[in-house]
Formats: sequence, C-alpha cells, structure tokens
Amino acid sequence: MFRTMFENVRSKNPLIHNITNYVTVNDCANIVIACGASPIMADDKEEVSDITTICDGLNINIGTLNSRTIESMLIAGKRANELGHPVVLDPVGAGASKLRTETALRLLDEVKFTVIRGNISEIKTLAIGTSATKGVDADVNDRINEDNLDEVTGFAKTFASKTGAVVVITGVIDIVTDGEKSFCIRNGHPMMSSVTGTGCQLSAITAAFVAANPDNVLEAAAAAVSAMGYAGEVAFGRMNDMDGNSSYRNYIIDAIYNMTPEMLEKGAKYEVR
Repeated sequence: MFRTMFENVRSKNPLIHNITNYVTVNDCANIVIACGASPIMADDKEEVSDITTICDGLNINIGTLNSRTIESMLIAGKRANELGHPVVLDPVGAGASKLRTETALRLLDEVKFTVIRGNISEIKTLAIGTSATKGVDADVNDRINEDNLDEVTGFAKTFASKTGAVVVITGVIDIVTDGEKSFCIRNGHPMMSSVTGTGCQLSAITAAFVAANPDNVLEAAAAAVSAMGYAGEVAFGRMNDMDGNSSYRNYIIDAIYNMTPEMLEKGAKYEVR
C-alpha cells in the first residue's frame, strides 16, 4: 500500500506550494525534491493566490509567524479550497504564544485542511485550547508512549472527526487517523529530535504524498510519516564518529532521495487500529 503511495509521488511529480518558516525553508524544498515532487516557496500576499492556483497542493507552516504571512496563509488556503487542492497545516509552536495559538485557530476556522500535522502539545492546543509546550517541542508530560497510546489515538480520532481532516500526531510513536481508521507508526530514530525542522520537512512531503494520492489521503499521509521515520533510521546507519546533527540532517534528505517505493514498503513499521 505505501509502495503505491510513493510510486504516485514519483510518477506524478506534484508541484507543492510551501508557506513555511525561514528556519527550515531550504531543507523543506530539498526534501520535497528528494521525494519526487517539486517545491515552490512564495509568501507575499500579492502572488500567493496565483502560485496556489498553479500548484497541486499547499503546505502552511506557522513556525516564524508575522502579520504579513498570516494574511498570505489565509489567501492561499482559501484559494486552494476553491480549487479543491489539498492543504496541510503545521501549527508549529501553537500554545507557546497568543499569536501562534490565535493564528492556528483562525486558520482552522477559515480554511478547510486536508491534513493537520503536529506534535501532541500542538494538536491538544488546537483541540482544547490549551496545552503545556516547550517552545516548539512537545512537553514531556504530553509525549506519546505505549501506556497512553490508546488514549492519544482516541483523542486524535475525535479531533479528526471534528475537523474532517486527517490528523497526524508525531512523536516516539506516530499516529495518523481520519477519525475511523488509525495507523500507529513506529519508524524513526531518537536523533531526529536533534535536527531542527524534521517536522517541517515531514509536513512538506505529506503535502506531496497527499497531492499525488487525493483519493487515499489517510494512506498517503501515513506513507509520508513512515518514509520520514524510515529515512531517519537509514540516515543514522550512515553516521560515523566525526558526524553530528548537521551531517545527520543531510543524510535524512539523502535517504529520502535514494529510497525506493519497495524499500518503503519493506521498511515501514506500523499497525492499524
């Protein structure tokens, strides 16, 4: 199943519009290319509608918010909705500040999202209006583990049903659900947390996978999550004593670039609940 999702990305080469944060914009562009899609980065309100129109999908990331890009996100999101294009929301740091929280909630209210991807603290903020955060990272008390997996999966299903979006909660165990069916994914490596922007990169390739598989959004999002996690495993296997987090970041992108659909199908670790 994941093999087909990935094959479609490579064969269709969807063009993905990213309004993302300037900390990770280059890495997001490169990983979109690596997975077989094409990126375009545009965040000026005078052109985002035109750019969204020519693209196959839209990725909105609130990591480095300002008043100028908030308006652009709303314009692009509404245009994508008009065209029936998939839209991914990455509510980076929601709960950490009033601006981030209010912007994420406004986006949810005014734009119909296909996929909402964040850590558990960010998703809890969107769902219930409050959560503990550690900057843009999940609070330790929120983190997913085997003991709370059923509880968090149920929470994710409820939020997915409420929003009509596929909800992706990433952590040690990743949860991907449409409100009825859920994938619990165990790909990944602890060192991924030492690289700024692996979540941002995941949201970007999720937009590519969903754009290439519009009739299988749940499976496409799950395939993207598995691909990113598996890339983290492969990348760590390349590390030597002189490598650090910068090398690891590049190895992750390399792993996506060199990954085949067959490799993903074999390397994906998940269960369906």
